[in-house]
Amino acid sequence: MATNNHIPVRSARRCILRSAVAKFLFATAVAIATSSALALSGTLTAGPGIAQATGPKSAQAVSGKGYGYPVKPFDREHLIRANFGDPRMQFHGPPTTNTLMHANGSFSFHQGVDISASGGTAVYPVVDGTVTFVSTEWIRVTSGDRAFEYWHIRPLVRKGEHVTARQTLLGHVTRIENHVHLTEYEGGRVVNPLVPGRLTPYHDSSAPVVRAITFRQTDGGTDVLPIFVRGRVQIVVNAEDAPTAAGFRKWYGPVTPALITWRIRSLRTGRDVVRERIARDVRNGVPQNSSFWQVYARGTYQNQMVWGNHYSYQERGTYLFKLAQQFDTRTLRDGVYDLIVKATDVRGNTGSQTLRFTVHNRPGWA
Repeated sequence: MATNNHIPVRSARRCILRSAVAKFLFATAVAIATSSALALSGTLTAGPGIAQATGPKSAQAVSGKGYGYPVKPFDREHLIRANFGDPRMQFHGPPTTNTLMHANGSFSFHQGVDISASGGTAVYPVVDGTVTFVSTEWIRVTSGDRAFEYWHIRPLVRKGEHVTARQTLLGHVTRIENHVHLTEYEGGRVVNPLVPGRLTPYHDSSAPVVRAITFRQTDGGTDVLPIFVRGRVQIVVNAEDAPTAAGFRKWYGPVTPALITWRIRSLRTGRDVVRERIARDVRNGVPQNSSFWQVYARGTYQNQMVWGNHYSYQERGTYLFKLAQQFDTRTLRDGVYDLIVKATDVRGNTGSQTLRFTVHNRPGWA
């Protein structure tokens, strides 16, 4: 099974980093090291550049799958500070532009949601079941064809123990993390807990924002001026959403939209010359981690990014998505077009932006 997808850090670094930063890195290390072995269940719903008609603009609701929060009060909404499908990253290099655009590291998709809870908060199962895995900081509870994982806790239960929703104390949130990560499985694959009918109550009233649309010649390359586009280009969008919750004083950065679509409209005819395509869709699952750089574009980094031994505390992330890995502008007539991008969350809130660009593939430049 796929799990929490935090970042592995070599054990040798533990002796070097003894501060709170070290504890943070170590906690994230354990999670991702385990997830690498268990990440078997993500399913790529739609890849970049694949022409598909989009489905409903909000995720399809499920019935009979609802559950409350794993922390008290169970029936009151708690802050979701990280979304399903967010990037989980650690670069093997210093915090520089060169590292950001070219360096190796550990890159994966967040396979659950992070529920804000202070250190020491009691954690309870959201459904009845049997404990099927226990580690030093997370457990799995299985119930028929469903399973739930609870991360960043100090477990108080044993493998094989039967647990009861809202009654059995699973453990307490670790003080360095200040959240409990919840992963949900159905039929052996991860599903999005924020889809209507699952984690309840949950609402989202903030619309995603499409901040910028750009063309590139290569991944990690320089931007191409939209007034003169030719040949094959990569299309990249900067898009994000904001957690919806009131009354929280601590800082939390942006999260990612669940669905991103795009189309191209001819300015000359007013008609679409490229029908709506899906670039990203995590409403019902996440891709395999090996597809990370097919979905995200270079320049992406998460909130409170880890760069080697450096931890960017309370620094917001930037999320760049590939609309098309290699789009051949020669499939279009030379002329002026509008590229229209929409970003949508699981509750149907939508933000959009349009970029006007000129295709010029004929010889010369005049």
